[in-house]
Amino acid sequence: MRMRWAAIFFWLFACVAQPAFASSSPALQSLEQRLSWIASANPADVGIAAIDLATGEYVAVNGDTPYPMASTVKVAIAANYLAQVEYGRRSLDDRIGGRSARSLIDAMLIRSDNPATDLLLWDLGGPRVIQAWLDQHGLSGIRVDRNIAQLLAARRDLQDVRDSSTPRAMVELLRRLDGGTMINQASRAYLVDVMGRCITGKNRIRGMLPAYARVENKTGTLNGLATDVGYITLPDGRRVAIAVFARYGADRPRVIAQAARAVYEGFAAHRPAYPAPHYGAASYGAP
Repeated sequence: MRMRWAAIFFWLFACVAQPAFASSSPALQSLEQRLSWIASANPADVGIAAIDLATGEYVAVNGDTPYPMASTVKVAIAANYLAQVEYGRRSLDDRIGGRSARSLIDAMLIRSDNPATDLLLWDLGGPRVIQAWLDQHGLSGIRVDRNIAQLLAARRDLQDVRDSSTPRAMVELLRRLDGGTMINQASRAYLVDVMGRCITGKNRIRGMLPAYARVENKTGTLNGLATDVGYITLPDGRRVAIAVFARYGADRPRVIAQAARAVYEGFAAHRPAYPAPHYGAASYGAP
């Protein structure tokens, strides 16, 4: 009997010790194979991760490989500012460099404005503040080391682990932001609304999805690198967080678009074992 209880204890401990998602969910193996084929069919080095925000089911290809974030880091910067607003330390109406914080967030997420990003980052205290916030929330696999001007001025090295994220870490950040564990629901609604108005990289995550599919995203671009991260709403109202990084190779935006289409179709075709809530419907309206 004692041995039986010991076995149960260690089984429960193993379950608790598991991360939010450890590997591709068994029900999504066919999707993983399709994504692997998309990644291998192009000479680019491609990293992909996606998670169903309602069920926690997860799929990845090269999910633990670090890739440069480029401008996708702006999601974390904007979210940190919103967290500061929640604590009363800052306001969206604060003037920074002659512009309101609200206008800076809009510019950096909608048009990927680099000077706007660096103004907001300077006001927050620099990259170390963003990194400390991520560390405080136990997010590993993401590094924020430089501002955008420093990043662009540096010698280009797409293997540099500075200012990088793994696909797994990026979708975990998106999952936590969406779930209200790093920012509150009002901040989440604002952040996702602004990401939904992103006008850059329309040939990436949005490129091959149906015109009616709701997408909230943020792109990133460097010489030899294309990235896109964000949220996709499925036809049944479930939402998926997705991150796709592609470096080297050719036609990187097309690879991202193909991966996003596969994720959309793969998650839509898979029906969870229990009814999934239409997460966020109250904030964003029915799909």
